[in-house]
Amino acid sequence: MARLASARWRDSVPRSVLKYYLYKSTKAVEFYRPIMYLFFLAQGLSFTQIAVLEAIYNLTTLVGEIPTGYIGDRVGRRNSLLIGTTLIAVTLLGIGLSESFLALAVLYVCWSLGYNFRSGSEDAWLYDTLTDDLSESEFATVRGRGESAALAVGAGAAIVGGYLGSIDLSYPWFVAAAVTGLGAVVLLTLEEPAAYTQTDTDELSLRRTVGIVRDALSQRNLRAFILYYYVLYAAVTYLVFVFLQPIFETVVVDLGVSPSRVESLLGWFYAAYSLVGAVLSYFTGAIKDYLGVRTWFLVLPFLVGTALVGMYFVPVLALPTFLVARGLSDVTRSFAGQYVNDRIGSLGRATVLSAMAMVSGLAVVPFQLGSGVISDSVSPLFALAIAGIALIGGSAAILVWEIPVTTAEVQ
Repeated sequence: MARLASARWRDSVPRSVLKYYLYKSTKAVEFYRPIMYLFFLAQGLSFTQIAVLEAIYNLTTLVGEIPTGYIGDRVGRRNSLLIGTTLIAVTLLGIGLSESFLALAVLYVCWSLGYNFRSGSEDAWLYDTLTDDLSESEFATVRGRGESAALAVGAGAAIVGGYLGSIDLSYPWFVAAAVTGLGAVVLLTLEEPAAYTQTDTDELSLRRTVGIVRDALSQRNLRAFILYYYVLYAAVTYLVFVFLQPIFETVVVDLGVSPSRVESLLGWFYAAYSLVGAVLSYFTGAIKDYLGVRTWFLVLPFLVGTALVGMYFVPVLALPTFLVARGLSDVTRSFAGQYVNDRIGSLGRATVLSAMAMVSGLAVVPFQLGSGVISDSVSPLFALAIAGIALIGGSAAILVWEIPVTTAEVQ
């Protein structure tokens, strides 16, 4: 029966899913991402200050995830996405105009809150929408293809952003703000899924919401998965994205590239980076069917950790490592979303997913602060090597303790 429903779904993709793909395509981060940390360094910030900004972002995530997830469950997932997207667009504009660490610190709080409103509500809206079509098992596939659409568009955006950044490092932020604003227009055309509207959200008190989150976290398999993915893997791989630009600059300049060409080359690199991610994300469903989620989560941490350590000894390895890291990250995030969504109900879904993001945000903070200090004292490559060792050792310890998701439950 489930296979028949899935086949019918594939034959006619719901209009709501097509709009979801369009919305994902307006997530214009690739415009500013190739020059993001170069922009901060140009404002006179140190690596430690950049790490503090990232810590502020994640501390705000920690404080804001549960309240914004609760609001998303009460006012609707579409409305929560609309609030978050509008807030992000305004924040991106502000960052492009900022000239001080203090201003950026305030904007980072707003930026994090914008993503707070979107983090749990986006996956909750998609999963419930697919439930309406009797194809919630397609979540990983649809989410992966949504990420693929975003990354494919982002490839062109990265090239544009790199060239805009070579003219003025603030220009990519302005363009990103405008494109993100278009996402809000798309969201206005979406409807709430029936799986959400038919739940008794009017009775969803804060106390009941806390109970729903507690019940979800009482599941041993979810607790194990949170430790394995949301704490260890997510925290370490987050650092890869933070240090990509300064490491890329160091590597290509050492290879003989003129420093004046770094920004434009970063645009092309991020385009390739996005295309690799788009291809891997598009085949998320095929990876799930043929490789298996269990094997994916067993092998991935050791593969990534080894690559991060190897970069320190052979810096040029950073280029292929960064190219693959994004695609692996997006596929892994889709698998993680499928796993968690399959084990929670529609009522309170956004809050539970926000709680997962909150845990991840908390885990990242010590990694960020420590890596910032290490980078200023030694180098970003050394900081990532230490993170790689932590990923390998931590994953091995979790496997020995037999608490990660390594059983048939993840199939």
